[in-house]
Amino acid sequence: MILKVFRGVWFLSLMAAMANLMYVYAGLPEQVVVQEEGINTTAISKETVFYVWLAVLGIVNVLVYVFGKKLVPSEALRTWFTGLIICLNLFFIIAFSFIGLYNSSESFDFSRAGIVLYISLGLVVAWIVGGAIYGLVKRFSS
Repeated sequence: MILKVFRGVWFLSLMAAMANLMYVYAGLPEQVVVQEEGINTTAISKETVFYVWLAVLGIVNVLVYVFGKKLVPSEALRTWFTGLIICLNLFFIIAFSFIGLYNSSESFDFSRAGIVLYISLGLVVAWIVGGAIYGLVKRFSS
């Protein structure tokens, strides 16, 4: 039952990530700055950024189907993996928004926005560590 709930939340997170990707893409300049070091900047085209992000989002989310019933018979593991993909989608939403905000013409204090990016990455790490601990406890208690 919980797997079905996670699959529903996963679908909503995928739709939110796609909507966010399109929204950010619409507001990006023609050349997107991805790295700045002093006076040196690295910029790539808006279309390249969009298609790379779309490919990463597609590959990560297709893994939910790859780890299906035949490949992973354990429902608990499939539930955990679906939760991991939900966490990754949340991270992608925040990362896409951060890149869009960084490339906008508005002045913004990025020191406070960066912490949200780190918190979302910490959520992914916590989900992985929590799943590993749960698996070890379940294995040794049986």
